[in-house]
Amino acid sequence: MADQILTGLKVAILVTDGFEQVEMTEPRKALDEAGADTRLVSPKDGQVKAWNFTDWGETFSVDLPLEGAQPDAFGALLLPGGVINPDALRTLPEAVAFVKAFFDAGKPVASICHGPWTIIEAGATRGRRLTSWPSLKTDLQNAGADWVDREVVVDQGLVTSRKPDDIPAFNREVTALFANAREKSRQAADE
Repeated sequence: MADQILTGLKVAILVTDGFEQVEMTEPRKALDEAGADTRLVSPKDGQVKAWNFTDWGETFSVDLPLEGAQPDAFGALLLPGGVINPDALRTLPEAVAFVKAFFDAGKPVASICHGPWTIIEAGATRGRRLTSWPSLKTDLQNAGADWVDREVVVDQGLVTSRKPDDIPAFNREVTALFANAREKSRQAADE
C-alpha cells in the first residue's frame, strides 16, 4: 500500500463522454492509492464513456452530477484530456465556472493532454507556464500562457502534461502538489 499522504483530500475529476480513458484511470488510481477520495463529476447523469486511444473505451459511473457539485467541497481538481471531453466541457458555462472556482480559491489543479482547453475558458492560463498536447500550443499562447514542450510542468498550483506517455511523471507531480496544498490547508486550519 502506498504512503497515504492524501488521506482526507477530496478530488473532483471533471469529465464528460470522450475523455481519454488512461488519462483518468491512471491518475485516479495514483490519487486513490495515496489516500485521496476521488469523485467523477460530470454534466451527464449516470455514466460517462471513455475514449481509448482510437475507439470508444469503458463506461464509468458518475459519482456526482455537475449541477449538484460544489467546488468548496473539494480540495483539488483533475482534468483529463482526450479531444472530445474538454472540447465539450469548455462550451458548458457550468463546467467552466466549476473549473474557475478552483483557480479563484487557489486550489491545486492537474490537467493533461487537451484538458487545458477548459482552463483557457476559465481564464486561468494568462501568466502561467504549462504544457499540453502540441496542437493546443497556439491556443494557450493566445490565451497568455507560456507553453513549453516538457513531459510535466508545475506552475502556480497547476500541473500539466502532454500525453499518456507522460502519466508516470504527471502522477508523481500531481501527488506532490496535492499533498503540499493539503498540508498548507491543514496548517491554516490549525492557526
